[in-house]
Formats: sequence, C-alpha cells, structure tokens
Amino acid sequence: MTGLDKISEHILRILTQEGRISNLDLAERVGLSPSACLRRVQDLERRRVITGYKAVLDPFQTGIGFIAYVTVGLSRHTKAAQEEFERLMRAAPQVRECHNITGTVEYLLRVEVRDLAAYKHFHTDYMGAFPYLDTLTTMVVMGSPKDDRA
Repeated sequence: MTGLDKISEHILRILTQEGRISNLDLAERVGLSPSACLRRVQDLERRRVITGYKAVLDPFQTGIGFIAYVTVGLSRHTKAAQEEFERLMRAAPQVRECHNITGTVEYLLRVEVRDLAAYKHFHTDYMGAFPYLDTLTTMVVMGSPKDDRA
C-alpha cells in the first residue's frame, strides 16, 4: 500500500476482515485513541481508500448452488464491442464480477446462479445472444478453501 503509514495499513487490514468492528475495538487494536482512530478512518473514506462496506452472504443460504468462473473472448476487438459487452454484464444479476483481462480472452466473469439449469439459461439465452461472442469457457467452482474477497 503506497502513501499510507503503518497505522493506516493496520486499520485497513483489520477493516477488510472485520468491517463491522466498533471504532473503540479498532482503536484499541491499532493503539490509538478512539477519536484519533475515527479521524483516520474518516480520512481513508474521504480519500476513497475505503470505498464502501458490504455484507458477505452465504451463497447456499441465499439459494446460490452453482458458481462458475467464465472466460469470454470477443470476435470484435473494438472499444464499442467492449463497452456493449460491459453494459450487458453490469445489467446481469448473475454476474457478480466482471474483469477485463490480458491473455487469449478479454474477460473473466464470476457467475452465481441457483443451479445448472439456471446457468444453462444464462449461458445460452443471455450470453449466446451477444453478437460479438467468440469463445466462452466455463470453470465450475467445486469448493473455495480460501476466499478473501470480503
């Protein structure tokens, strides 16, 4: 982390693991007074180092039984084709992450749906309708022994 001192880095490490920690507990863990700690957190938020807080949901408790990473290659490599694809992905609730990547394909998606039938519908009817789709490769998640996204 560039431009941050050790205390701010420590605050960020704790908040990424325990986003709902009280300011009092956070201050104690990093060795600051509660008011100094709060000022630091507010400064990190103001500077957009911290861009938000979110709830992490258990996929199975919310009806998600099928998670896959999908690589997508486009047949057209224009800015307009990429912008159209990215608009389509932002509108798809099944797509939890969309990354423009380097390599032999343009995108890596994280797709979460109810089951295989729901994925087949997404794959065929949603992705298959995109006019510049060239390749689509699905890798099904069988387990996640480590997941630090939240």
